[in-house]
Amino acid sequence: MAHDILDIKTVHPTKGYSHAARAGNLLFIAGQVAKDRDDKLVGPGDMAAQARQIYRNLGAVLGEAGGSLSDIVKMTTYLTHSGYLETYRTVRNEFFTDPMPPNTLVICESLAAPEFLMEVEAIAVLD
Repeated sequence: MAHDILDIKTVHPTKGYSHAARAGNLLFIAGQVAKDRDDKLVGPGDMAAQARQIYRNLGAVLGEAGGSLSDIVKMTTYLTHSGYLETYRTVRNEFFTDPMPPNTLVICESLAAPEFLMEVEAIAVLD
């Protein structure tokens, strides 16, 4: 199936990868981290601030592609410590309501940079 790599401008610039690809009505969103449009880390050491920025980034990518967070059908969330679980859930619930999209939660030692506490990738279906 043919696909398009989207040139997303509403979130931080990428180096060596793309934020999103569209294949038909499916949108595949690369893992989002807590960087703002100016490529600056939001909330160093603050799990809640990082989570909010990540969900704002997901929303921005989706918005630029013609969708919204409600179009997500699958997420994978990476946390660097199990102690962040409750904060993650609290912030996630600010952005999503029941029924929640399916999510795989992974606790890992580290992400691409040690200051990242969380990363979320998603798949959405767009009309």
